[in-house]
Amino acid sequence: MPYADLREFIAALERAGELKRVTAAVNPVLEIAEITDRVSKAGGPALLFENPAGYAGRPLLINQFGSRRRMAMALEVGHADEVAARIRALLEMKPPEGILGKLKMLPTLADLGAVFPRTVGAGACQEIVLQDQFSVLDFPILQCWPQDGGRYVTLPLVFTRHPATGRRNVGMYRLQVFDGKTLGMHWQIHKQGADHLRERLRTASPTASEAIGRDHGLEPVPPALLAPAAGSRMPVAVAIGTDPATTFAAILPAPPALDEMMLAGFLRQKPVEMVKCRTVELEVPASAEIVLEGYVDLAERRVEGPFGDHTGFYSLADQYPVLHLTAITHRRNPIYATTIVGKPPMEDGWMGEAVTRIFLPLMQMQFPEIVDVNLPLEGVFHNLMLVSIRKAYPGHARKVMSGIWGLGQAMFTKCIVVVDEDVDVQNIADVVLKVLNHIDPERDIQFTLGPVDSLDHASRLPNFGSKMGVDATRKWPSEGFARPWPGEILMDPATKAKVDQLWSTLGL
Repeated sequence: MPYADLREFIAALERAGELKRVTAAVNPVLEIAEITDRVSKAGGPALLFENPAGYAGRPLLINQFGSRRRMAMALEVGHADEVAARIRALLEMKPPEGILGKLKMLPTLADLGAVFPRTVGAGACQEIVLQDQFSVLDFPILQCWPQDGGRYVTLPLVFTRHPATGRRNVGMYRLQVFDGKTLGMHWQIHKQGADHLRERLRTASPTASEAIGRDHGLEPVPPALLAPAAGSRMPVAVAIGTDPATTFAAILPAPPALDEMMLAGFLRQKPVEMVKCRTVELEVPASAEIVLEGYVDLAERRVEGPFGDHTGFYSLADQYPVLHLTAITHRRNPIYATTIVGKPPMEDGWMGEAVTRIFLPLMQMQFPEIVDVNLPLEGVFHNLMLVSIRKAYPGHARKVMSGIWGLGQAMFTKCIVVVDEDVDVQNIADVVLKVLNHIDPERDIQFTLGPVDSLDHASRLPNFGSKMGVDATRKWPSEGFARPWPGEILMDPATKAKVDQLWSTLGL
């Protein structure tokens, strides 16, 4: 059975020896982050700080996804590849033939039936409802790094709806705390939350289109361009501390038409129960620990940042929308779930690895020639992708590069390295050896311009820069390579088998 809520997952982590309770009063400003950074880099457990300094009785959970084993536990599998296998089975599903075929299909249909979220009348997330006297600073929100612009909510599920289609988006966008009722909303320009904001601007006032075209809706819009009519506010809800599969679903690079709560239902094989918010027209997971309700004023922007990011550097301060809270609801004795990011390896690296494994079948559906993919931790998700392919024709590697740059969030990949199918992209040493031996740099490296991640501080302009592709496959005569390609040094199997038998007698 899937975890009903975060508390069940905490109990499972503790039973498995994957949780450490910290009873000391540790300061959520910098100190918890420093402790967690050390534990994370040492491959240590999830941490439950039971009495953060100044917040007695308000426990804080961090590093819950901080290992391959805990990530698998979160998804209730032995390895993330098992989820990929379920996706692959769905993609390869064919109409059943005969009664026996239909019977065999029943488990798959039951699996699909668990996808759709279900609205319920009440939820534990509303055991306490605060609409007058409340402050987000009543929770032990972290300041992670010395030069951060302040405290940040770092593991939120941010809920919005597209104003025209009504489609829900759930994304994980950091929130800088300005004061008890006001937070900075880090909607990067390419994200679905930002797209919902742009659509709200368009529907709020036709005259706003000039400003949208100029600044993409993410810088201050002159008030004269916005009609003060109804709809100038965008409802937002933020859930903190959901069951692990639901939290994980918020970071999945799903296409806009796919509801992340459907993905969560697929991952946990049971519908996510949703409850209506008290002050905004949105729904949130009923079992969440904490819910922030509020709105973004379409014309308002404020400086957000800097923030110590997963790149290992501070992302720069910039203008972003502002979230105004209208209510906070929470469970009795709520657990505040959070994370820190910084130089890898850290918790988000294990989450990113799971995303790569789970979405590999979808990438292979687009590009059947792809054998495997690796986004090394040091590449911080969007800086480096290693891809092995079954090469079938001249220029095949370059076709794959171009296709990946046109594939959703993969468009941000700064460097794509393509190798032959016999190269293990999970073995970095093997990749480096083969790539550097296989390339002629002038011939095999290509550059292109396009959108880049907002966190790329090296690009020539914010959100726009260059990307590099490396064709490290063996070159063919049909690609203009007339020289013989040397064979790799490998011992013959017969000799290896003979030495295997002798090994124990050699005293080595």
